[in-house]
Amino acid sequence: MPASPQQSESNTRQRESSASILRWCFAFFVISGFCGLVYEVVWLRLAMASFGVTTALASIVISMFMAGLGLGSWGGGLLTRRVLGAAGPRALRLYSLAEMLVGISSLAVPFQLKLGRLILQHMGSFGTWQSSRYYFLAGLWIALTLVPWCTCMGSTFPLLMAVIRQTARSDSERSFSYLYVANVLGALLGTLTSAFVLIELFGFQGTLYVAGSLNAILALLALSISFSVVSSPSPEKSIAPQVPRPTLYGLPRIAILFLLFTTGLVSMGMEVVWIRQFTPYLGNVVYAFAGILAIYLLATIVGSRDYRSQANSRQPGQSASAWSLLALFAVFPVAAADPLLPLGSVESGFLRLSSIVLFCAMAGFLTPLLVDCWSSGDPGRAGTAYAVNIAGSIVGPLVAGFWLLPGLGQRWAIAVLSAPLFAIAALTAFQKQPELPQPRSKLGPKLKFALATIVAILLFSVSHDFETRFPERVVLRDYTATVTATGKGFDRQLLVNGIGMTFLSPMTKYISHLPLAFMSRPPQNGLVICFGMGTSFRSMLSWGIPTTAVDLVPSVPALFGYYHADASKLANSPLARIVIDDGRRFLDGSSQAYDVIVVDPPPPPEAPGSSLLYSREFYEVIKMHLRKDGILQIWFPATDADSATTTSVTKALMQSFPYVRAFPSFERYGIHFLASMEPIPITASSVLAARMPPAAAADFVEWGPQATAQQQFDLVLSRELVLSNLIAGDPRAPAMRDDQPINEYFLLRRWFHSYR
Repeated sequence: MPASPQQSESNTRQRESSASILRWCFAFFVISGFCGLVYEVVWLRLAMASFGVTTALASIVISMFMAGLGLGSWGGGLLTRRVLGAAGPRALRLYSLAEMLVGISSLAVPFQLKLGRLILQHMGSFGTWQSSRYYFLAGLWIALTLVPWCTCMGSTFPLLMAVIRQTARSDSERSFSYLYVANVLGALLGTLTSAFVLIELFGFQGTLYVAGSLNAILALLALSISFSVVSSPSPEKSIAPQVPRPTLYGLPRIAILFLLFTTGLVSMGMEVVWIRQFTPYLGNVVYAFAGILAIYLLATIVGSRDYRSQANSRQPGQSASAWSLLALFAVFPVAAADPLLPLGSVESGFLRLSSIVLFCAMAGFLTPLLVDCWSSGDPGRAGTAYAVNIAGSIVGPLVAGFWLLPGLGQRWAIAVLSAPLFAIAALTAFQKQPELPQPRSKLGPKLKFALATIVAILLFSVSHDFETRFPERVVLRDYTATVTATGKGFDRQLLVNGIGMTFLSPMTKYISHLPLAFMSRPPQNGLVICFGMGTSFRSMLSWGIPTTAVDLVPSVPALFGYYHADASKLANSPLARIVIDDGRRFLDGSSQAYDVIVVDPPPPPEAPGSSLLYSREFYEVIKMHLRKDGILQIWFPATDADSATTTSVTKALMQSFPYVRAFPSFERYGIHFLASMEPIPITASSVLAARMPPAAAADFVEWGPQATAQQQFDLVLSRELVLSNLIAGDPRAPAMRDDQPINEYFLLRRWFHSYR
């Protein structure tokens, strides 16, 4: 019986309304994904500033962030199943509330993290630095801080799926993949915009305000739209008895959750490995890490869109061969990161990084397929499935960072991570499949799996680790980095994750001897932050004073003996103490005062996190541990930095200390900044040399270029730098602060000469 004109008009309005709601939901999730990525990046940085720049701390922050998302996804799904029912408007209002709470987090989390730092500082020995208790307490506080807000973020997936289920039921079966594409697209925009624009313009706190404002706008829009949404009849009442949910690949239905857990674990574990694997080719800058994440997300979008474009014409079970391709593509980065590949220096990083694209695209294809297959548009089931995927995403980085990379290295870590994918590929290839139309191909699933396995073995067998480019080498790996000692004689180098840190040079002796000699009285003790080859630590010990050295990477001090024949004797001296910790966190947990503190931040000047060793906030911590007439020495590789960074570092010191002097290195490579709360008088090089114990004087001239300590001091004292001239290079640049790391985020400044 033909529909009446009134019914046709009503159906047309309903379709238009459903299409409008779908468009709004997509837009909401693009913006929500944008904000979520911004929060993850900024909160991680703020947590590091409060609790320490350590791998363990970063893992705790990311794990708590992901745990909150998983809890929210599961809890939101439970809420939609048991409470909301067919109430589309109510689901949209709850979504509005969740977005508003997430927006409030932009104000609350920075305060909560600072409060946690103060609480730990006042806990005394119970929360002592470098202890399991410290990490437990810090982790507990981070969990209390982040998990509630991230739970709100995670709940948005099932809540909007519930809205779609009630307002656009014909499109609800694959609503997860629809929102997933939008969310990943937003995350991609958040990655690029925050790294390349927002943080440089507004700082970390200002970037949070931008994200919080967007969440508030989303909340208000969703609330206003909810009053125009009309709930449809309950699907249980309007649909015939439900057809049993189909299995996938002939496996038990519960296997879908196992597959989701595995894809989450492998994908996120691979990302950790890629960062270490491609750093030598991309450089140790924030833009390199943003580039890896952006390519990961872009390829995921392409794969997810491909799945949605095929969803109406192909059944999920026809994707069995995709697992063989996923397993094969997981091995591609092993070959691409081979240092023996004949790639030029300019295009090398981009070409090598492109090897992750196919894996990410295939993972982006399979993840929404699995969730859609498990949920069939049911928000509760989708929430559970996504929570399982997120659980794998929590486990993956922990397994890769704390077990696979330290124990096996990058190549074998990828081999282990890809093994579950090959197992799944074998299972889907040899499992008896339901009768489904198969795509036209001369290669059956079994043959595809065999070929993928053979190609993967060949790629792995002919590839090499980055360290093999150095014939003479010692390689140590830990949960923080891969450290390589290489070379002979004065050509010896230290590399961390493939980036050159330092080399044997008299410059590193000045780092200790210069401030110690400027002390008007005999120094009593000293602190070296950043161990390097141990040259500055060795020079400070030559003064016969108790010396503490702090380094973040456990393997760096372990290679002390590669560079210095007397390393074992010095390390076992009762005057020597070597601590594995973040230098700033070490000071936060210590009550010790020092006569001299020397800091040699890791190169390049743009290195991620290095601003925390150049900022005014760091100098405030230093002053609490520097005796009144004590001297701070900051080594700054000015030759590799732009004028704005030099100005910013100089201003931060001048605004923190009343007395600052600057001397160029004798090779004119960098600057030795000396800072104190009391005057640092102009002193003749002969006087400085006379203050040195015989052992210190001998150490100072050990590598030349001059024969006496006085002549050695003359090389730098005669060329003292005028601070106003250092600032004049770019006077508009602000002083370095934790909130605005001028050195790390610089593209807009260099392109458009813009400042905050």
